[in-house]
Amino acid sequence: MAGIVDTSKGLPSHPERATLEGKNKFLGFWFFLGGETIMFATFFGTYLGLRNGVGDGPTSTELFALPLVFIMTMILLTSSMTSVFAMFAMKKNKFKQMMAWMIITVVLGIAFLGMEIYEFQHYVHDYEFGFTTSAFSSAFYTLVGLHGAHVLFGLCWITILIFRYMRSGITLTNAPKFYVASLYWHFIDVVWIFIFTVVYLMGAGGY
Repeated sequence: MAGIVDTSKGLPSHPERATLEGKNKFLGFWFFLGGETIMFATFFGTYLGLRNGVGDGPTSTELFALPLVFIMTMILLTSSMTSVFAMFAMKKNKFKQMMAWMIITVVLGIAFLGMEIYEFQHYVHDYEFGFTTSAFSSAFYTLVGLHGAHVLFGLCWITILIFRYMRSGITLTNAPKFYVASLYWHFIDVVWIFIFTVVYLMGAGGY
């Protein structure tokens, strides 16, 4: 079949961009990422404009528990590193190793998402900090929840790739798909670093 190589004979040094289809996926992803960046920048600007509109609700200094958020951050950053290891394995044509690292990435992503859900439940039940409590709460849940939705989407994306290609090996057809999914996961991590800094660190410090 055209576009597929025999993995027993090895792959090009950059299998994710070795075909026109791979290059198009790579280029299209960067256009998509540009739109995502603009969208998140808009929500960050909205949050910064509304973060002091607490009304009768709790403030950020009363809410945010940095130890929990720090653990979440370390988990997500570690998942970014494991996805890098997966791409290194792909370029070395080590399919089982790549799959193992991708599965670890998914497990870490699920752990992050579970902790974020726990965090939201904690705010709602212990502080009565719901989506409509104040302008601050609406901006907070919209921004952080949007990121959580992207994490969920990334988890579904990678999981589907794992199950679809678990027996096929690395080919010039699926290599670009894994690579682009990995890049998307890095983007999610970068956005979280901004959320951790702008929302949690500045909020806990009262800035």
